[in-house]
Amino acid sequence: MSRLLALFPLNLVVFPGEKLNLHIFEPRYRQLVRDCLSEGITFGIPPYRNEAVSMLGTEMQLIGVEKSYDSGELDIRTRAIGVFRIEEFYRQAPGKLYAGGLIEEVADDNTPDVLLQARITAHVERLYDVLGLRKLMQELPADYRVYDVAHHLGLSTEQEFQLLEAETETERQELVLEHLEHILPVLLETERLKERVRLNGHFKNLTPPNF
Repeated sequence: MSRLLALFPLNLVVFPGEKLNLHIFEPRYRQLVRDCLSEGITFGIPPYRNEAVSMLGTEMQLIGVEKSYDSGELDIRTRAIGVFRIEEFYRQAPGKLYAGGLIEEVADDNTPDVLLQARITAHVERLYDVLGLRKLMQELPADYRVYDVAHHLGLSTEQEFQLLEAETETERQELVLEHLEHILPVLLETERLKERVRLNGHFKNLTPPNF
């Protein structure tokens, strides 16, 4: 069923469950925050890609205002709660400064493939080890979703948007696994080369062949 949703297009992809802090300075989005506070509405962030507003986006809930400035600017905390598809886009929502759209929620199958999850976990551990980000792995819950790690895998904005388009966790797992299997050998080879460069010029304790 379609409903009207306030829209805040941005040059980024937000995943369900993600917490996002924003600095609000434009009058139209200051109005949006006021409406969130006074009317309890949510708003959507459709990624702005290729000079256009995407027809897919993430619905956001305002958690709170962290700081209000004398200028009227605001620091806010938000949380992503779901994915939607825009059926009709309005540059201005009725009677408002900010954009809006008729949207329909996108259903999501969150059930993971256990075998794919195990392979992804092994790859992510290696990736974080190479990048010196072991702490991120320690902070992950055992039942993590692809969304929980997606921003830390070196994906391009287009690849992140592909994840947002995927309507099942299994689809997302397959996309992430393909990406990890492509970049990990490159990263490992880069680390090997860096080590060779570091060793170049050092005194080497080598055992000569016995012949």
